[in-house]
Amino acid sequence: MAMALLLLAAAAAASAAVAGASWSPRPEGDLVTGLPGQPEVGFKHYAGYVDVGTGGDKALFYWFFEAEKEPEKKPLMLWLNGGPGCSSIAYGAAQELGPFLVRGYGDNLTRNAYAWNKAVNLLFLEAPVGVGFSYSNKTADLSRLGDRVTAQDSYAFLLNWLAKFPEFNGRDFYIAGESYAGHYVPQLADLIYEGNKAAAGRRGRIINIKGFMIGNAVLNDETDQLGMVEYAWSHAIISDELHSSVTRECDSFREETDGGKPGRGCTSAVRAFMGAFDDIDIYSIYTPTCLSPSAAAASPASRLVAAPRLFSQHEAWHTMMRRAPAGYDPCTEAYVTRYFNRHDVQRALHANRTRLNYPYSPCSAVISKWNDSPATVLPVLKKLMAAGLRVWVYSGDTDGRVPVTSTRYSVNAMKLRARARSGWRAWYHRQQVGGWAVEYEEGLTLVTVRGAGHQVPLFAPGRSLAMLHHFLRGQPLPPSTPR
Repeated sequence: MAMALLLLAAAAAASAAVAGASWSPRPEGDLVTGLPGQPEVGFKHYAGYVDVGTGGDKALFYWFFEAEKEPEKKPLMLWLNGGPGCSSIAYGAAQELGPFLVRGYGDNLTRNAYAWNKAVNLLFLEAPVGVGFSYSNKTADLSRLGDRVTAQDSYAFLLNWLAKFPEFNGRDFYIAGESYAGHYVPQLADLIYEGNKAAAGRRGRIINIKGFMIGNAVLNDETDQLGMVEYAWSHAIISDELHSSVTRECDSFREETDGGKPGRGCTSAVRAFMGAFDDIDIYSIYTPTCLSPSAAAASPASRLVAAPRLFSQHEAWHTMMRRAPAGYDPCTEAYVTRYFNRHDVQRALHANRTRLNYPYSPCSAVISKWNDSPATVLPVLKKLMAAGLRVWVYSGDTDGRVPVTSTRYSVNAMKLRARARSGWRAWYHRQQVGGWAVEYEEGLTLVTVRGAGHQVPLFAPGRSLAMLHHFLRGQPLPPSTPR
């Protein structure tokens, strides 16, 4: 009940922020032209700010790409990265699923053959304030951040963005994201759902949300941390002895839920667990790490990354998390950092209009406190499935940070019913096993992506685009290779 009241209050606040807004359709001032290194394309893209405060004191930055073909017929999808505090533009747009990928230093944008705007009109958002180019003129706002403020501001952004792009009002709308967006995406979807119910009674604006998908998602603290340890042991990263020590001394990870307390040896056991990842990339355990000195110089000095409570209290966790997720080229984040700090790039994107007093970084260096993060979002998932929203949870199976074991434990905790004749099965892409999947009666589909790390569209671009197409159509992934 308290959560529902909180969501309704947030919806009312967001609607109030919209009430005074005055936007002109299709803001041609936000049209991006002359982006350094950009390949020629046949679609338009826009970037700029949408106010979510009053008097222009608080604004979120976006980058929007029309669908490659027939944008007037395709749905709208919002992509969110997590952290909390990490940029959907620096990661999602520039490294994973956007039309232009940053490759190397200099004017080096590469056309992405598997960009998601082949299927949808694609919107990237940097949220909350303090992330990327998004800002607030009130320093105190940075100390108030958390899940609630992020959802509220993102909802206000969507309502105001739709006023700027009115042709998308009433269009089918989806949300997708990864990592800590396992919180962001369902919380925003819930706020939209509650806002739609309130708007229906007063003929207000309704966002036509149809569903969402989340990858390698932070969902449920207890199962997330249990899955991390089980994954590390089953992939030979930690020893039998260390596995036994962590599970024994830390009371099988139940201290946060049943009042128990971790044993005296828990701190040293967790420190040893973190140390096991010192020389590999926890986000993609089989790929190399970046050895370029310039990469270290490009990374922020500190990084706020949410963790299960047992781990987050240890400095060893934060030390390990300062290393960025890596892709096939493990230095990609350094390229992105350099590119978005260029003044000519910022001018082309209509970004950094307030001349921020800190450099652009893929994960925020100015957010130092996160005020609210519920231990679980599983009740939100169940609520929205019951409301008829399509929900897909997918997992790259070489990620050690939010591993497939965590995701399976979390989904199992909801006690869903697998569809008859569905079961756990392989799915195929181009005559190869793309991963495994199971569909549930309640409306959730669980998908694994074989050989992909934390950022699935980066490691498995073709399979991730195929997955998106099936999600949008509400179709199961192919259970066999075509003959």
